[in-house]
Amino acid sequence: MQLNAGCELQFDAKETTPLILMLRPRSGDGQWIMKEEYDITPAVTVTEFTDMYGNLCQRVIAPEGPFSINFSATVQTADDIDVAPGAPYTPIEELPDELLHYTLPSRYCQSDMQGNLAADITNGALPGYDQVEAIRSWIHTNIKYQYGTSNASTSAVDTAQSRVGVCRDYTHLGISLCRSLNIPARMVVGYLYKLDPMDMHAWFEAYVGGRWYTFDATQDKPRGNRITVAYGRDAADVAFTTQFGNMDLNTMRVWVDAVDEAEAEKKAVEPATVPAEAGSTNQTTTAA
Repeated sequence: MQLNAGCELQFDAKETTPLILMLRPRSGDGQWIMKEEYDITPAVTVTEFTDMYGNLCQRVIAPEGPFSINFSATVQTADDIDVAPGAPYTPIEELPDELLHYTLPSRYCQSDMQGNLAADITNGALPGYDQVEAIRSWIHTNIKYQYGTSNASTSAVDTAQSRVGVCRDYTHLGISLCRSLNIPARMVVGYLYKLDPMDMHAWFEAYVGGRWYTFDATQDKPRGNRITVAYGRDAADVAFTTQFGNMDLNTMRVWVDAVDEAEAEKKAVEPATVPAEAGSTNQTTTAA
């Protein structure tokens, strides 16, 4: 399916403020970026770099006063995500070197403190994919989705105790439980078609059977039509905007809409374009 997705951020900078943005998705597994538009007001110089996780990031300096960022993209997405019941656990000694850090505790995912819970949840499940699916299902059933019950400091341990949270918290808990079983797991943020309520979204991927698979504990069944923006160990790595100064985010609007068939046919023969001012991708506001 072709999707039009994007976000609009309205800031008020109390002083000149450097920013790192993480808003631009890139083409990869399950998605093809057909068109992008990036508008920053007032106009500022943008430089782009790729971080250690392969995410596109932009650096800007916001002047004092109102500052807005509007990003939109047309993306060809996969209608389904791959599932693989029975896919085996990948032993640590067989993991690629670059994945080893995804087995370790991180700021929001204290996997070294959740081994007993993970063992209880996955009791009887085959090592590998089935263990991760047991974790996803347990979180979906036992954690209540509720806004206003967590904040930027809430960790996986906090969520396991409170049993409430939003997609960020579901994701941290899933990652932490997987890592406690020595299964590499990473956070993913982006867009999900027909998410209700609409917002930036977070889910996790686990490495089993020699590859990454998608798991989303907020959903009752596997769903495709996702647009990945960034990967990381946890929310500390995938903020959509990171600011280095006194700056307030006043409003944030997110949309994901299907491209109608006539428009889709027209876009299919147009070359993909990236505006010259296209910058980077990162965020201080985290997914809900």
